[in-house]
Amino acid sequence: MLEKSDYRLGFGTYSLTDEDGIDALVTAIESGYRHLDTARLYGNEAEVGEAIARANVDRDDLFVATKIAHFEEPEKTPDYIRNGVEESLSRLGIETIDLLYHHWPRGQDDIETVLPVFNELVNSGQVERVGVSNYTPSDLELADELLEPSPYAVQAEMHPFLPQEELRAAVRDRDAYFVAYSPIAQGEVFDTPEISSIADKHDVNEATVSLTWLLSKDDVVPIPRSKTPEHIRNNRKALELELDDEDIERIDNIDRRLRCEDPAWMEW
Repeated sequence: MLEKSDYRLGFGTYSLTDEDGIDALVTAIESGYRHLDTARLYGNEAEVGEAIARANVDRDDLFVATKIAHFEEPEKTPDYIRNGVEESLSRLGIETIDLLYHHWPRGQDDIETVLPVFNELVNSGQVERVGVSNYTPSDLELADELLEPSPYAVQAEMHPFLPQEELRAAVRDRDAYFVAYSPIAQGEVFDTPEISSIADKHDVNEATVSLTWLLSKDDVVPIPRSKTPEHIRNNRKALELELDDEDIERIDNIDRRLRCEDPAWMEW
């Protein structure tokens, strides 16, 4: 489904909670976003579900992704995963999760415990597709052995300061989608002369340029997040903007490197 233009620009929901969060989510849906990304650990699946119920959009037109088994969750038994997915379905108010990610694995044991349960969840109809989040290329090799079929999507941080060439190549080899979180590097793109210059050239802002650059990459699906209605709507301009080859090359050649999410225990 992510090949459809309606899903190529998703909406991240991290930290969108309570009524303000619901309002932002409803604004996003009614502004045209159809791909919603949440997680058990975000603590806002109920808000996402409420926004889905309030928005004047059919459930069948939405692509709902969530995640389970974050590295901060101490228990990752098969029953924990099964029960957790049932809870996610209840909070989201949906019958099937369109895309379920394994969220931040904490080593090979985590992967070997969680992914076989994902196969069960697909077979039971509770989950339509399986993805993995913050996996390394070697983690993907293990996932290939455990999942049937292989991951539909791989979610990781990606933006002009973290182009992820090696991981993207591994994702392309598997004919999967690369779902890019922190697509504007948590605001860092606004202080980058190359990106600002391109934004001025096209009369847009730096966030739009960064999102359009990501969309120019085959099978990359950015998921920006915002609580501000103006920013939520403005990010949609990335679907209309066309960067020329020179613009894309300038961004490709930015030599600054930054990883916004980098746990000390993670070995990239």
